[in-house]
Amino acid sequence: MQAAISRRVVMAAVAVALATVTGLAARTQTVDVSGDWTFDVQTGMGSGTPAITFTQSGEALTGTYAGTLGNANFKGTVRGTAIEFAFEVEAQGQTIDVRYKGTVDKDTIKGDVSMAGGQLTGTFTGKRK
Repeated sequence: MQAAISRRVVMAAVAVALATVTGLAARTQTVDVSGDWTFDVQTGMGSGTPAITFTQSGEALTGTYAGTLGNANFKGTVRGTAIEFAFEVEAQGQTIDVRYKGTVDKDTIKGDVSMAGGQLTGTFTGKRK
């Protein structure tokens, strides 16, 4: 009888451990954003709808931006559902840094954008084409 109880306790512990590991894996699951996207960007200086193309390899992200600010190549990361990428553009003889940071939910990305060292900020929503 003692052996049967011990066996049940061990089996219950294994079941709890497997459920925990499965739950953690689901929460840290990486998404793949590769492909073409259209963004809707809203800032205090106006709005725009740039075309973004992502290429993802593991957590590494590269791509192209084509929009109001011109054309640029970028690098970034995707960790779990968190996405970040940045690039620089030339405008009126000055280099402006642009940083996007958001969260991926299936075919949508939402987050914040900052430009010129954070002097201009806004929000964005991206939709996969």
